[in-house]
Amino acid sequence: MQESQNIEYKEIWKDEYLKWIAGFANASGGKLYLGINDSGKIVGIKNTKKLLEDIPNKIVSALGIITEIKIQKKDNLNYLEIAISPSSVPISYKGAYYLRSGSTIQELKSTALHSFLLKRLGKTWDDLPCDAATIEDIDVKAVEYFFKKAIKSNRVSKDANANDLTTILINLNLLTEGKLKNAAVLLFGKQPTRFFPGAIFKIGRFVSGDDDLRFQDVIESNIIEMADKVLEILRNKYLISFIHYEGLQRIEKFELPEEALREAIFNAIVHKDYTGAPIQLSVYQNRLLLWNEGRLPDGFTVKTLFEKHPSRPYNKTIADIFFKAGFIEAWGRGISKIMIGFKQAGLPLPDFASTMGGILVTIIRKDNVLSEELNDGRNTEEIWKKYGRNTEEILKIIVKNPECTTQIMAEQMNVSISTIEKNIAKLKKEGIIERVGSTKRGYWKIKTQNPPTASTSGWQASNQL
Repeated sequence: MQESQNIEYKEIWKDEYLKWIAGFANASGGKLYLGINDSGKIVGIKNTKKLLEDIPNKIVSALGIITEIKIQKKDNLNYLEIAISPSSVPISYKGAYYLRSGSTIQELKSTALHSFLLKRLGKTWDDLPCDAATIEDIDVKAVEYFFKKAIKSNRVSKDANANDLTTILINLNLLTEGKLKNAAVLLFGKQPTRFFPGAIFKIGRFVSGDDDLRFQDVIESNIIEMADKVLEILRNKYLISFIHYEGLQRIEKFELPEEALREAIFNAIVHKDYTGAPIQLSVYQNRLLLWNEGRLPDGFTVKTLFEKHPSRPYNKTIADIFFKAGFIEAWGRGISKIMIGFKQAGLPLPDFASTMGGILVTIIRKDNVLSEELNDGRNTEEIWKKYGRNTEEILKIIVKNPECTTQIMAEQMNVSISTIEKNIAKLKKEGIIERVGSTKRGYWKIKTQNPPTASTSGWQASNQL
């Protein structure tokens, strides 16, 4: 039996192991064994009867909890088993808080400690009072915007906004002890950044690399209207709208499925840690990178998001208001809706990753001539014959990392560099890709197909950067 999330081995007793017991109590409980080495071999322990009396007293005195301790025996060697149950309240040792994580013990500090204490109290950060804010800091127009959406979604009654502002905020659970909650200021504040500098959505347009920022926009807004403002800027300045005519009617089609993109933006806003950095959306020629600071719920991985799972929002009060407005679902279906939207549009599925203290969503822009062949269900063998057997994987790597080298491609695909170079030469000859800049400092560009004009096929691209 190896050490794990719930098992720890120690050869002898030391009082400092009280922090391990506190860590188990603050997590999901566990067992501490004395007289077993790190490899799981029983080495035995002396003075078991004395330890059987001393250790429980020390645990009660230092931690204030009761544990079960008993003597075990194997091969004529005694060892002790200390069973620790999970605690419903935070347990500290000498003023510090510890948490069992994996097979290690971690001292909680700063925001991690704050989040842990709030969780133990059954609260989230957005539920806390914003002491410096008053009712005068609430934008009535933002509240009206919310009710317009919420009534339309049939998630509040038609007369729900008939009361005075204070009563409305009480009914929406946005007041606590007579003070505005953090959620109220973020959702409906006139200037939320006065209180929370991280309540910002940044958009940047990058061209040749991460150091080539051509222009940017910073959206400082209450978060209930933020998604609308972000999408308006994306539509008018950063992304492409395809235009066609049905008779005399002009029809614009966004290059990405708008509802799915909106859902991704909602997720970033609702699950953000507003004590941290702004939400950041980096727009490249071939992809979008959407990052928001915030961690996954305990026990969740990125894989969990793609399975049926309960809704456990980072900011439960904010999530409740977004649900009432009809912006999000209450059953953890956000990721599913995003994936379905992109799949129905025939576009590559977004990639989700937990990285850099937050969640990163990579959205591929379908801007290359070969992407249609790779995603429209054609026979893969036909594509291989035309462009080379490794083509699809090479292009996927380039889309995710335009600055990659042939050596990186070879390592990721487990083939020789010469094989990669042959495929690259074929793609360059066919006019599919080109290398911009030097081998070391340049980047790959997947060439776009010149769109026909409206006069020849009925559609054209507008707002293309």
